[in-house]
Formats: sequence, structure tokens, C-alpha cells
Amino acid sequence: MAGDLHHYMRHSCIESKEPVHVQHLLVNGCGGAFLHPTHVFENFRVFYGNKYETKSTYPSYHDSSKIALGNILKFRRKNWQFDVIGGFVYFVLVFSMFPQCDSFHILHEDSWAGRINGFFTAMWNAVFEILERSYVSLGGVVTLLMVSFFFVPTKLSRRRRVLLGFLHAAAHLTSAVLLMLLMELAIEICIRNHLLATSGYHTLYEWYRKVESEHFPDPTGLRARLEHWTFGLYPACIKYLMSAFDIPEVMAVTRSTICKKGIESLPRGGAIIYYVCVFLYFWVLSTPVVSLVFGSYLYLCINWFHIHFDEAFSSLRIANYKAFTRLHIKKNGDLEVFTLAVDKVPKDWMLDPDWDMEPKQPFQMSYTRKFPSKWRAASGLDPINAVRIVDRFVIPRTPSSPTTPGGSVSSPTTPGGSVSSPTTPGGFMR
Repeated sequence: MAGDLHHYMRHSCIESKEPVHVQHLLVNGCGGAFLHPTHVFENFRVFYGNKYETKSTYPSYHDSSKIALGNILKFRRKNWQFDVIGGFVYFVLVFSMFPQCDSFHILHEDSWAGRINGFFTAMWNAVFEILERSYVSLGGVVTLLMVSFFFVPTKLSRRRRVLLGFLHAAAHLTSAVLLMLLMELAIEICIRNHLLATSGYHTLYEWYRKVESEHFPDPTGLRARLEHWTFGLYPACIKYLMSAFDIPEVMAVTRSTICKKGIESLPRGGAIIYYVCVFLYFWVLSTPVVSLVFGSYLYLCINWFHIHFDEAFSSLRIANYKAFTRLHIKKNGDLEVFTLAVDKVPKDWMLDPDWDMEPKQPFQMSYTRKFPSKWRAASGLDPINAVRIVDRFVIPRTPSSPTTPGGSVSSPTTPGGSVSSPTTPGGFMR
């Protein structure tokens, strides 16, 4: 009996001529903080040379597989903090690729097939450029490869760890490059259609001054006096605040400057502002994708390679499927084993007033009371009414050895009155 895994499983030995060391294998860790899958151990058959068959699982293999699908569908919702790291990692992977000044040539193709082919060709070229010319992005790729390799459990062979780590890192790199090209294409389309980069960094401020002069005239010259009294801070603060909120325009204008004159033409502050603007938009674009890729990786690993079940199910934070096992010795000496479970655990609890009102006797056991628990569910079905038996089996009492004359205990398998078991040498009973 063990409880290291947070689920319930029972395997019983199949009858054979071989000596049996353990008749039943029982794992019940359903009181843990999170749930472990059962379908990962579906192929468990042999233990210490004996063959076993699955008698009971909780949750069932089918339910466990459905829960594992949550790594794809619910990973981001359950682990939104992962977005902070994931978005930053994706930006580092493609940092050296911004901007893609010639990305618009993809749309010059006449057919959609040609455009799709051009898009994937541009992705391939971007990956090679990262590997051949970049520094920051190459460092990010190498770091990601190392982390992906060491993240794979050591129970797999080194070759499989390398392959799995490489595929995991390649999926993230491909996703990051794809998002980078999509973002660059969107900006380029806006520039070509005169939606961005039309009149410099302060387009929003110029629109504001135009609307202000049309609808809020200043015949007394108050605004001019305010500008004089504040040494120019009055319009300057508004101008640069509006520029800070007009991130797409700043990004597009700076991108056009880089494409025409090169990154060297920008001062250090201008380059920092450009990459900060790019990061803000790219982070928002990439966070759903990085969670989807990582969740899909966990789902594939748990179903195909039967690894990462700790990471996959702990990330889902499933508090349901609680169970406990009780042992009952019958009058004839047989051991009766019950496992009781609750599928859905309440999230909110409240004090049970009936428990306080019930008269209690000194040293009275709680199970003898009408209201044994001090707590009850604040909403939904109370566990007392939802508990059910998920497994029950009986272990027969081991027959006692016959007593020989003289008071010694003898076993028919060993001479001389010593106690022995046919499964263990040396005269000891296991």
C-alpha cells in the first residue's frame, strides 16, 4: 500500500504457479493537494516477476484522459503568471529580427498558394538569419535548447531526451518567428495604406491641436501665456504624453526610419523606445501562443511518453476526486477494504450550526454522532451526501498452521517443527 501518487489504483495478482510476494498492490493518495493521472499507468502489468491486472482506478482511465486535455485548453487560465515569462522568452528569440523591412514582398504573389509559400520561406530565412548573424536571439535559442533538454525527465534515454528537447524548443522558436512575421506584415500593411507613419511621432498631438483650435478657440491668448509662464512645459507634457499613448505610430515611424537609414541612424534612446514599443505589442500577441505550445507539449508527453505527469496535472490544480481507504476486520478474520470517494469537492465551507446544537457525550467518537463534522459545504452538494464507494474487496484470513505434539508449530512444507513459507528461504514466514 502506498500513497505517493495522488490517485487510487488497485492491481491484483493473476494466479500462477510462481510464488507470489504481494497479492494486492494498492495506491491511494487522493488526499493530496492535486490530482495525478491514472491512464499513464494503464500498461502496468508486472511487479517482481508476477503478473497483475487492474481491478479499480479512480478516476477512471477515460476520465483521466479527458482531464489531461485541460493542459491544452486550460493551461493559460490556470497559470496566467506563465505569460510573464513566456512572452519575454518569445521576444528574446526574435529580438534580432526586428524590423523585417522586406516583408511586404510576401503579398506580391498573385495566388494564395504563392503567398503562403513566400511566408514560410520568409520564416525559414529568418531562422537561418538567427543562427548565422544574430547574437541576442541566438543566445536565447541556445538557452532554450538547454532548458528544454534538462526539463525532460532522466527516465528517458539521452537520445530521446535530446530529440524531445529539440522538438519542444523548435516548436517555440517556430511560433515566435511566425508571430514576428505576422506582426511585421500587419505594420507594413498599415503603413502602405497610410494608416500609420503619416506625419511623424506626434500625429495624435497634432490632431488634438487641430480639434482644440476648431472647437475650443482661445481669443484671449490664455494658452500662449500658459506656455510662456511654464517655459514650454504646458504643451510639451501633453505632446509627449500623447506620444507615449500612441505606441503604434511611434513604432511605425521608427520602423520606417530604420528601414530607410539603418538602425545606426537612431540614437540609443530612440532604439530603446522602438524595442519597448515592439515588446509591448509582441508580448500581448505571443502570450496565448506560448501557453498553448507548452500545454500541448505536456499533453503529448503525458499521453505518448508517460512523463511529466507531475507537471501536467499539478498545473491544472484539480482539487476534486478525493478518496480515502478504510480497513475492516470481519468476525471470521477476513480483511475487508473499502475506498470511499467524493468526485467534486466544495470550494467554500461554513460552520455547521447543527453540529453545535447536537448534545455531545464525553469521549464520544465523531462517527457515532448524527452530525459528525463541524463543517459543511457553503454551496452545492455536501460531501456527506455525495460520498460513494469506488472499490471494495476482501482479503481472506490466512489459515493458521496445525499444531504438532509437544507444542511446536509445524508446516507441512518443512520438517523439524520450524515455521517456513514456500516463498522465502531460511525458515522465515513473510
